[in-house]
Amino acid sequence: MTKKTFIKTLKIIIPILFGVFLIWLTYNKTTPIERADVIKYIKDADYFWVFISITLGVSSHASRAYRWKFTLEPLGYTPKFLNSFMAVMIAYFANLGIPRSGEILRATTLTTYENVPFEKAFGTIVAERIADLLMSVLFIFIALTMQYDMIMEVITLIIDLIYQKLTTNPKLILLTLLITLVVLFTTYKGSQKIKNKFKSFATGLKDGVLSIVTMKKKWAFIGHTFFIWIMYFLMFYVIFFSIPETTNTPISTALVSFVTGSFTMAATNGGLGSFPLVIQETLNLFNISNQSGLAIGWILWSAQTILNIVTGVISFFLLPVYNRTK
Repeated sequence: MTKKTFIKTLKIIIPILFGVFLIWLTYNKTTPIERADVIKYIKDADYFWVFISITLGVSSHASRAYRWKFTLEPLGYTPKFLNSFMAVMIAYFANLGIPRSGEILRATTLTTYENVPFEKAFGTIVAERIADLLMSVLFIFIALTMQYDMIMEVITLIIDLIYQKLTTNPKLILLTLLITLVVLFTTYKGSQKIKNKFKSFATGLKDGVLSIVTMKKKWAFIGHTFFIWIMYFLMFYVIFFSIPETTNTPISTALVSFVTGSFTMAATNGGLGSFPLVIQETLNLFNISNQSGLAIGWILWSAQTILNIVTGVISFFLLPVYNRTK
């Protein structure tokens, strides 16, 4: 195995291992009775609301695919909606396995089936990310104005929980230090390579990014951006109606847990292990039991992950069939 392949492999394996570690951590800190309660909550959940959540998720993904055309039009490209949608779903699926690979695959898909130059397609995705980042900041700001102390307490609790488990097991300390050093090394090396590659298609990328400024239908783009994020929150919030104990959860509580949960997506592959744990700790601060909080986290994570896997795989096989005339 070459050094380059080894580093790429580590980038894939380390987030997965961290997610598995968090699953172990969650399992280890619950009693057999509590685990039985969590399983019962999941089995007895009202899956009508889970279906609604999945529908809202699909709506947000469809809106994202449609929004993409507003940044591509100034560059002279008008891809078919289905191609854009399937490219988006393949990207979500890819990110579950290799973080951040989805954006590259999404641009590559449009290059293959719509003849959009890769650097321009990737540039428009970067432009989208800027808009999404602003929306993320908006949601964080709203949550902070409502429950600043609670959010900071959740972050502190998660850090303390991991620290306590590490300090009681010397082997875990050594393993964590080793993983940290490897992550720092691979991130540094990776960032240098990204910078070198970035320079090679800077002009096309700049055109794609600036498309957010030159596009004609700015208000439509803004409207879809708000719609996407409202759907994100609603697909999260409706899951609370699937379990009796959380049916009357205030929107402010759901918003705080939505924000804290969103941070986990960057920590592990699609929030593996980290998302349910953070949701549990957040809801526990609002006097929602560990069992129901953990059940909520796993139901939502599982529903959206299954959605991304199923639609991603279908899109992967359907794309060449749909474009067979090309």
